[in-house]
Amino acid sequence: MKIRKIAGALGAEISGVDLAGGISADQAAAVRQVLLDNQVIFLRNQRLTPARFLDFAHQMGEPVEYPFVKGLEGYPHIIEVKKLEQERSNFGGIWHSDTTYLEEPPMGSMLLAREVPPFGGDTLFANQYLAYEALSDTMRRLLDGLVGISSSAKADVSKTREDRLRTDARESGPPPEYLAEHPVVRTHPETGRRCLYVNVAHTSGIRGMTAEESAPILEFLFAHQVKPEFTCRFAWEPDSLAFWDNRCAQHNPINDYHGFRRVMHRITLKGDRPR
Repeated sequence: MKIRKIAGALGAEISGVDLAGGISADQAAAVRQVLLDNQVIFLRNQRLTPARFLDFAHQMGEPVEYPFVKGLEGYPHIIEVKKLEQERSNFGGIWHSDTTYLEEPPMGSMLLAREVPPFGGDTLFANQYLAYEALSDTMRRLLDGLVGISSSAKADVSKTREDRLRTDARESGPPPEYLAEHPVVRTHPETGRRCLYVNVAHTSGIRGMTAEESAPILEFLFAHQVKPEFTCRFAWEPDSLAFWDNRCAQHNPINDYHGFRRVMHRITLKGDRPR
């Protein structure tokens, strides 16, 4: 197994691993350590059936179902993330951490490229350890005691789901609204490091503050936490796989390929309650 960092902030590409043939427990532990060290990892040329994809996910954690979109036939834990030629919005097309509106947001997510456009469709990732550590001591002391409110119905992200809810919704009718409260700064349960845990897609306020009071704090954080020096960028190829740590990294799929199809398979892994 070879590891190559792709940026100064986060991200590493792993080569010399064939997930289609299966990996040992020791190899799985090594891969997971690379994830903890780099927040997001990438493996190319992984020609995986849904069953093999799910096998790898089980080695990394516990797959869970996504709340809004139904899974593949026979594989409820694998959803299809796609944008078709005639569509204008891309699923989750905004900076975010996945489903922070749940009481126990996911530990991580995996995305496997099935079809990619001839250009565009890259994904950006941002290191939330670095974003927190770059703040002043005074700002860190302020944020350490705050609790953010996350909503699944925030307009910034709801519109990115419209195409998929129209065709692949888990149930008919308007989607349910989920609300959860989590620390603005969380401690990673495995590394012990502190990181920012708000995001523009889902964080709608701060507990105990009026909207007018919380807005300038959140607007500052939303801009700060995705500064270029905290990010990396991944260019997809068919059969590429990305696996990110949702507890300390954000991501943003770039919507710059109108008129072309992009189809990915995604698995979400169970997390715990942020502290």
